[in-house]
Amino acid sequence: MSKYLSITLIILAFYSRAGAQGCVAIRTVGGLNTMQHAGMMHDGMMHEGTTEVKDTSKWDLNVSGRYFKSYKHFSGTTENTQRVIEGTEVRNFSRTLDISLVRKINKQWSIGMDLPWVYNERSSLYEHISNVKGSPRFSTFSQGIGDVRITAYKWILAPQEGSKGNLLGGIGVKLPTGNYNATDQFHYSTTATREGPVDQSIQPGDGGWGLTMELNGFRAINATWSLYGNAYYLINPMGNNGVSTSRGAVNATPPTAAQALAIKYTSNVMSVPDQYLLRAGTNWTKEAITISLGARYECIPASDLVGDNTGFRRPGSVLAIEPGANYSYKKFNFYLYTPVALRNERPQSYPDVLKTNDTNTFTRGDAAFADYSVSIGVGYKF
Repeated sequence: MSKYLSITLIILAFYSRAGAQGCVAIRTVGGLNTMQHAGMMHDGMMHEGTTEVKDTSKWDLNVSGRYFKSYKHFSGTTENTQRVIEGTEVRNFSRTLDISLVRKINKQWSIGMDLPWVYNERSSLYEHISNVKGSPRFSTFSQGIGDVRITAYKWILAPQEGSKGNLLGGIGVKLPTGNYNATDQFHYSTTATREGPVDQSIQPGDGGWGLTMELNGFRAINATWSLYGNAYYLINPMGNNGVSTSRGAVNATPPTAAQALAIKYTSNVMSVPDQYLLRAGTNWTKEAITISLGARYECIPASDLVGDNTGFRRPGSVLAIEPGANYSYKKFNFYLYTPVALRNERPQSYPDVLKTNDTNTFTRGDAAFADYSVSIGVGYKF
């Protein structure tokens, strides 16, 4: 049973790398949430060719790549299909290299660090000359280190030889290491540009310190089938980071009517939102191969647990089906996961609510979502 338990727990470490989908700016939560793997098990086993050997590894290194393209616009749960038909949709291309390193301290405790490197592209009409059908399309870019996360893990129910289940808890800190004021050129004519902060959805960081909490559980059914469950929450106490959402537009003195409304409803600056992730599913294991299928729900809520909700954000959620495969060979693990969206929702944001209450007219913005994302990577134990 330890062999199957070890392989299955390795799988759970990698689901979080599929990241979030769409214009909804859910940052990567990295490989450390769901950090249940053989290297943290004091009775853990690993494969040496086709032979089981005791796992005495102290370190676990994981490197993964993630990609998605978001382009389908939703308001609430309704897709605005006309945007794609007219060619006025926003297209986000997200590429993330995620590096995580975990050190086993003793039988109960481990500590890990996750470092994301991002390269993002955002193609649109409305951020430049005009959102009118047929207007020229331009792109903005951002790249660099994202927000680093450091997490301490403790076994609440430790895995033991012959046991069928375990529970791992984690608490950590998210550091504001990513650039939250990345800039690029915005076109106000076909030949002239102004520099300004890129959209919130492609900023490498959010500018705030955060607190992370997570639970990761596993339950074996038999030698072939098992269940998993994971919960992760990022608390971002900062309300907004003060970065302008004007995309290079000149701030008039006094403000224009549109600028005054943005200030009134706090959408003139970027928020620093919470985010959370829930996962549950089943694994089928045969020798060194595990096939997994589960549900994944990730969300940027409209309201934070701590702090105010001021600033511009695109609250949203994605419910996805999450198939995956993992192959374990000696000290290596190779994996591929492709979450496929089943339901996207963009609810009212805090500025939307303020405007609705002020005008007595329901207001809700939209956000672009991806159909799926792809995550591929490798882990190495030493």
